[in-house]
Amino acid sequence: MSAATEQITALIDGDTHRLIEVFKDLHRNPELGFTEVRTSRIVAQALADLGFTVTTGIGRTGVVATLDNGPGPVVMYRADMDALPVREDTGLDYASTAHVRHGDADGAGETPVGHLCGHDAHVTWMLGMARVLAQTTDTWTGTAVLIGQPAEELIAGAQAMIDDGLYDVIPKPDAFVALHTAPVPVGMVVAVGGERMAGTDQLDIVFHGVGGHGSMPQLAKDPVLMAAQAVVQFQSIVSRTVAPHETAVLTVGSLQAGSAYNVIPDRACLKVNLRWFNPYVRQQLLDGIRAVCDGIAHSNGMPDDLRPEITMHGGSTPLTNDTGLTGRLASALGGAVGAQNVVTQLPAVTGSEDCHLLKGPHADVPLAYLMVGVADPKVYADAAAKGKLFPYAPHSPEYVVDPAAIGFGTEVASRAMLELLRTPR
Repeated sequence: MSAATEQITALIDGDTHRLIEVFKDLHRNPELGFTEVRTSRIVAQALADLGFTVTTGIGRTGVVATLDNGPGPVVMYRADMDALPVREDTGLDYASTAHVRHGDADGAGETPVGHLCGHDAHVTWMLGMARVLAQTTDTWTGTAVLIGQPAEELIAGAQAMIDDGLYDVIPKPDAFVALHTAPVPVGMVVAVGGERMAGTDQLDIVFHGVGGHGSMPQLAKDPVLMAAQAVVQFQSIVSRTVAPHETAVLTVGSLQAGSAYNVIPDRACLKVNLRWFNPYVRQQLLDGIRAVCDGIAHSNGMPDDLRPEITMHGGSTPLTNDTGLTGRLASALGGAVGAQNVVTQLPAVTGSEDCHLLKGPHADVPLAYLMVGVADPKVYADAAAKGKLFPYAPHSPEYVVDPAAIGFGTEVASRAMLELLRTPR
């Protein structure tokens, strides 16, 4: 083990207890997309204390921090900060019990909030890595750009930061790195080049109707029935219009309508999510949705001026890793954590991300998006013995980041950044 490697290991080992407490605090206090006020404040203060130049409020709640350590490459690193509107059911003593109030068509309500995709770990890894960079400035040169990104779950935060002038405060990066948790054993890293994640779109579809009494449906035009018919008919778009060798996913995540047993409402809203790799397939899905919705409304006697309204709410293109950059990091990480623990071949998944949109006008910036194992190895082995692919899935109420992953993820982030910032002196 080299002196530099020993130094990094010692720094992270000495900081792990603190980082675990930071992680637990973030986990107890999750915030939804574009409301990450507390999280942003913690990130900004921690990075400012380490000597980074910090800008806040980029993309509403985004944080941008730079550490200029002389001539050399500019390396950007992103950690997303937002949580999910999902009730946590992990049983952890630091589990989230947070709820937030929200408004909808029928008044205010509450929704539980939890870090069930690991973004609390992402933030913690970045803060731990930032301390390593600040304490090893004699070993690297260049500029580190750290991004605390809001609203990844909404697939809107990266574009919001671009639209709000991200590149007015940072230089063009020479390389871009991002990490994400994965429900595989702690100690594993996935570093695969090429296409990795699907493109995605999020749509609100509002069906208009004519409200009335539930006892006299013949005097109303029921938008709940129209929306329900659409949910069923949407399934034929993928199965009967998209070529079998193409990848396409159409999910209806919510049907919102009405508030009383005996009232037919005058509107119903579907929240729809699409996944795709081929832009032509994306257009097939969008065209098919429009055709299905208009056909249902027409068959239910709705006039053209009350045809269904389709509104796009965030989206992203497929995420593609730069093969050269990802291979370089895979090699460097293999030397540190063991080549047998670095996965370099794996099929793409239909999950989606928006971090690559942070490239903005600089589409040629190479990206390495790595996955880091966060599952207790025994929990993972027990699940595998039962024939399960993973012990739990991201976004599920049971998603757990093992505390042992905090130090390991910090090591992966630190070694990746120092590999790219390392230049001969």
